[in-house]
Amino acid sequence: MIEQSKVKLIGVGNRFRRDDGVGWQIVQALRQTHLPETEALEASGEGASLIEFMQGGDTVLLFDAVVSGATPGAIFRFEAHNERIPTRFFNYSTHAFSVAEAIEMARALGKLPARLLVYGIEGDDFDGGVSLTPAVQAAIPRVIELVMLDLKSETTATANGIT
Repeated sequence: MIEQSKVKLIGVGNRFRRDDGVGWQIVQALRQTHLPETEALEASGEGASLIEFMQGGDTVLLFDAVVSGATPGAIFRFEAHNERIPTRFFNYSTHAFSVAEAIEMARALGKLPARLLVYGIEGDDFDGGVSLTPAVQAAIPRVIELVMLDLKSETTATANGIT
């Protein structure tokens, strides 16, 4: 069973399929920031596991590569607790059950966290290999900035009693 924590960071993907490993690399970078009350997890993307990983976090941030036809390295952010994720963003998947499907299953089961933010980073190369393409690698610092803003706004809202 997953332990309770205030914030959960979930990196989804396969680190041995180039850009599909971007979620894992973002979580690794966020671990280096030593955020308090944060649990960082790496997931293959299997739907039932994702639903379980989301449990126990007040705020969950999930990171995965997407293929939508946008420019490689483009960043998409969805407030999945308030809106459905367009399936076109997660239609390419090395996972048997896509991130969007796992989120909608969790929604149907009443298991969504209070705040679920999903970051999709447009990938370019999903062949075998461990390095990200330059455009996807370059997106990571911007995602980290956005996450820090999200977490700061969550902390401010909680401190002001606006949860």
